[in-house]
Amino acid sequence: MLPGSPLVELLLIAGGVALLYAGAELLVSGASDLALAVGLKASTVGVTVVAFATTAPELFVSLLGAVTVSTDIGLGAIVGSNVANVGLVLGVSALIRPLDVSDTVFRRHVPFMVLAALLLVGLGWDGRIGLVDGVVLLAALIGFTAAVLRNVQQNQSAISEAERDEMPDAKARDVAAVVGGIVALVLGSRWLIDGGESLLSAAGFSDIFIGLTVLALGTSLPELAASVVAAVRGEAEFSVGNVVGSNIYNVLAVIGIVAVVTPIGVSPAVRGFEFPALLAFTAVAVGMMAYGERITRVDGAVLVVGYGVFVYLLLP
Repeated sequence: MLPGSPLVELLLIAGGVALLYAGAELLVSGASDLALAVGLKASTVGVTVVAFATTAPELFVSLLGAVTVSTDIGLGAIVGSNVANVGLVLGVSALIRPLDVSDTVFRRHVPFMVLAALLLVGLGWDGRIGLVDGVVLLAALIGFTAAVLRNVQQNQSAISEAERDEMPDAKARDVAAVVGGIVALVLGSRWLIDGGESLLSAAGFSDIFIGLTVLALGTSLPELAASVVAAVRGEAEFSVGNVVGSNIYNVLAVIGIVAVVTPIGVSPAVRGFEFPALLAFTAVAVGMMAYGERITRVDGAVLVVGYGVFVYLLLP
């Protein structure tokens, strides 16, 4: 088993995905318990704490990819991950159990998801997402964070003393879970990007294809796991909020930070196919949420099939 051999790269990919999953589980569990201890609602936890936690793999992979390999990997991981979040994560979750959409999430958070997709496409249409573009994305992130904090303050003020007495206490093990999850995410993302880039590059695949498929799917596994578990438990608000929040953070936080660190090149192929695909999946998801205020099993099947078509069309 020589360094750089296909078996070594496959083991790196498998180990990286496993660590990303384990890290996200620890992070989601610890962060969720801490958030619930201060009285956040399930939909708010999904959009904020868990969404940010499950976005961590995309941030680590994109930053490491941009700095050590290619900005195409960072961009590809985000576009592919957002498409996977809608097509695969929402789709599979809805197939398990129809997802009711929280009015708060739809009115206050979904518009930011749409804005994030439009900003990414608009700022990247000239073939480059640079420092100024990154600052614009981070400014939008600040606006989203301010809106969420305002919503949290309103929720906090509505909590009665009796409800406060029933809230769980924050525990040291929850903090330990968050720290352990972050460590696992850092290491897992390093393994995943090393193994995936080396294996597919050796096979002649482009950086953008690597980012849009293997890395995007690998970094979407935490969202898939968290949302599927929530769907099985009947916590639909959590599943929908997780996807909406993740897609917001992926663009505004991850691409924003990467663009500030180093300019991101946007190829004509991305502008011609991946960007329209991102807008299409976003529009379809919003339409499904608006119609009947739920995502049905039929909707879920449509999303999963659509994602399958997206991946098929990416094949060289």
